[in-house]
Amino acid sequence: MNLCFGCFVTVPALAREVARVTLPLLLLAGTSVALGQGKPLEGEMSGYLLVPHEKVPDTFNAGFSLYVAAWPLLNKYPGDRFQTGLFGTWMFAQYAQPKPKDLYSDIEGGLGWWRDTRFATETPKFIMGGVTLNFNEWANGPGAGKSRDWEKPLGVYGIAQLSPWVLWPPDGLNLKQGTCGDLFGYGYLPLPLTESKTTTAGQPVPTGDQSWTLFLNTGNFKGPVSFFTPYYWSGVTAKKVEHAGKFLDSRPSEPNKALQMETQYVPSFQAVDSQGVTWARIAPAAFPNNAKGDSMLVHQVTAYDRSALWNSVKAWFQEGSPASGTVDQKGAAVHTFTSKGGSTWRIYSPKTPKEKKVPIAWKSFATPVALDAHTYGYRWDEKCVTKAQSKDGPLVILPQYFRLRQEGEQKPEWVVVQEKEVPLETGLSQVEFYRRKKERPEPYVTPDAPQSPWKSPGPAAGPFRVNLGDGSVLTYYWYRFADQPALLHADLSKSEREVLQKRVEKIHSLWTKEREYLPPPAVGKLANLDPALLVVPPRGMEVGYVPIVTRQAAGD
Repeated sequence: MNLCFGCFVTVPALAREVARVTLPLLLLAGTSVALGQGKPLEGEMSGYLLVPHEKVPDTFNAGFSLYVAAWPLLNKYPGDRFQTGLFGTWMFAQYAQPKPKDLYSDIEGGLGWWRDTRFATETPKFIMGGVTLNFNEWANGPGAGKSRDWEKPLGVYGIAQLSPWVLWPPDGLNLKQGTCGDLFGYGYLPLPLTESKTTTAGQPVPTGDQSWTLFLNTGNFKGPVSFFTPYYWSGVTAKKVEHAGKFLDSRPSEPNKALQMETQYVPSFQAVDSQGVTWARIAPAAFPNNAKGDSMLVHQVTAYDRSALWNSVKAWFQEGSPASGTVDQKGAAVHTFTSKGGSTWRIYSPKTPKEKKVPIAWKSFATPVALDAHTYGYRWDEKCVTKAQSKDGPLVILPQYFRLRQEGEQKPEWVVVQEKEVPLETGLSQVEFYRRKKERPEPYVTPDAPQSPWKSPGPAAGPFRVNLGDGSVLTYYWYRFADQPALLHADLSKSEREVLQKRVEKIHSLWTKEREYLPPPAVGKLANLDPALLVVPPRGMEVGYVPIVTRQAAGD
């Protein structure tokens, strides 16, 4: 009998036995073979994990906060195509009905990995992710945004540094390496740092007085870090006057936001066996695992009204009593969870049309659960998942192997199978998911020309350098707050910047890093920032000065 591989279709039983014996040897030898319908083809998995939650009244329209788990989704960083957020939200401006059309603009950053991350590790980073009109610009942090062409900046001047104690790397805010299941607390509340204006970039269109400010609550830092300048949102209206007053510089925030985990790429492989059955394998994906075997993922999603912070700060800046900076929980509404939720995760090859991408049977192994009224997570079918104790903490490893089920008129679905069920001829058990890394990432650099806002009026002290846990080295300087490059691009006159300087000096004097600002979590342990990001101002610069990163490059 002919035992050639081309006979698999006609003699499947014998062919499977031949594959069982010979396939590992062929793969170890590096031989490229076509088994059954072909060797495994590289593909991907993407989609959303959906977290429904109860609405709160529309009056809670002055920002939000939440706690989300931070963990290594994949145990090996798969390279530049890897892009996924962990759980987060999208904060849009609030409008009266009907909402304006074709007017996309929001704050949608969070924890995750992105295709343009240059110094990536298995530990996620945080970006601010503010998007102007229809993605014309986006800003990820001080000195970080859509474009690195400093002659035509798109978002890189949209965010100003506020904290004198935290460095912001252009590649994203680093968490402590190895963070695994701890809660990262953050939120955005508006501060009245500047006054409303009747002109924008010399045109008779208004700019509002809302500086949407990022507040963090972590194990080693608490308080405000940075803010979107009002001009970042309103700048487009100088040319598109019909959109004046429609963005977050002047609009309240929509309190009832989507809460999801957005995944754009997780590597996978597919293969068809000699019977025409399609099988798939995804990279080992993990979720945090607590002592009860659950994954606690989202906690205490809260919306605020203006009495939570805005009113007290506004009065303070108008010579009233000092505002503590602590969010008043009387002005807060906490969303509640029910044990509901869904998934649109799909496995497919790169050329698969959108309408033919097949979902995985997520609910066959993951059950959404409200761990309490304000905490959301998953409970797992222990027959389908694997519990693992990594060096950083306990994890649940999701199913890796799937079979494409196509029965009658039912919609196709990827169903979970055990590795032993997958025919050896597919080669899926032998594929490896490697850790991919650029040979040497390109550094982030800022302009060095004497006339640039980085040099004129320029820094007051520096340079200083620190080594981060992701292997990069930051170079930073201390700038007088009002002289930082972002504020020189914020459509503010010198006198307006001086008023802003005085207000921030008040904040630096009173809002110290040891105090509580956001409502603390009721459960769990707080994640830490990379300790190297925490700095101490030079003597004489404790108030009114901020550290600005000017370069991030690979370490030696």
